[in-house]
Amino acid sequence: MKTVFAKPASVERKWFVIDAEGKVLGRVAAKAASIVRGKNKAIFVPHQEIGDFVVIINAEKIVVTGRKAQQKMYYSHSGYVGGLKAVNYEKVMEKHPAMPLENAIKGMLPKGPLGRKMAKNVKIYAGTSHPHDSQQPQQVEA
Repeated sequence: MKTVFAKPASVERKWFVIDAEGKVLGRVAAKAASIVRGKNKAIFVPHQEIGDFVVIINAEKIVVTGRKAQQKMYYSHSGYVGGLKAVNYEKVMEKHPAMPLENAIKGMLPKGPLGRKMAKNVKIYAGTSHPHDSQQPQQVEA
């Protein structure tokens, strides 16, 4: 028997929408990463991009449990000596409400060129409106 691999050009790619209002950050991120990776398909292979597109709305209304809002830190470095910056979850949500969700999903995808390409298939919006209505996305419960 020969193993049949689906060609990425021949794979039907769907669009899904996830409403993150009142949902836990990690659970929404895990569901989105699974769909983007293609793990919900029978033809899944880890080395090909055959996943679907995901639109996440209401990212500003996502919740974290416990005291993570005050204690969870996001780090960035300028490249200079002493250039480490740390910001907690609450302050990040004020300025960039989509960033924590984007960061969580990227961490769940493969590292390297394939993972970076998959990360582009996730569209995150702070509010309820999104410009992807013409793709007719299906509602998914996270």
